[in-house]
Amino acid sequence: MSQLEKATFGAGCFWGVEVAFRQVPGVVSATVGYLGGNLPNPTYEDVCTGRTGHAEVVEVSYDPERVSYDDLLNVFWSSHAPTTLNRQGPDRGTQYRSAIFYHNEAQKAVATASKERWSSAKRFANPIITEITPASAFYRGEEYHQRYLEKRGLASCHVR
Repeated sequence: MSQLEKATFGAGCFWGVEVAFRQVPGVVSATVGYLGGNLPNPTYEDVCTGRTGHAEVVEVSYDPERVSYDDLLNVFWSSHAPTTLNRQGPDRGTQYRSAIFYHNEAQKAVATASKERWSSAKRFANPIITEITPASAFYRGEEYHQRYLEKRGLASCHVR
C-alpha cells in the first residue's frame, strides 16, 4: 500500500456522506468531524449554533494507488445537492454548506477542474455553489457520530 492521503468534504449532514465514502474501494477510513471555523475544539452543540463557522465534514484517508482524488470528488458531487447554499434537505445553516477543503495545491487544481466539469455538464438544474478552500484544523466529531448510520443498521441506505 502506498502512503495514504487525506481528502475533506462538507456535504450537509455528515452521516450519509460518511457511508458513501466508506463504500469506495481504496478508502481506508472516513471520519466525521468539523472544519473551517474559528472555535478551537468545537462540540456538536457548538457547531449546531451556526456561530462557529465550522462545517460538518468527512475526512477521508485513502490509498491513491487504489482510488484517485478525482474519483472521490465524483462521490462527493453525487452524494449531495451542491447547488443549495447552506442547506441539504431539511438541514439548514452554514454548517451544512457544500465545501471541498483541499490539503495541497494539486488537490485544489483537481477540485477546481472537477467543479468546472460538473458545472459545464449541466447535471444540476441550478449552478454549483460549492466552495473550494484550504483545509484548516480538523476536529474529530464525538464518538456517537462516528459510523452513526451503521450503528443504527442504516448504513446500506444512502439518500441524497
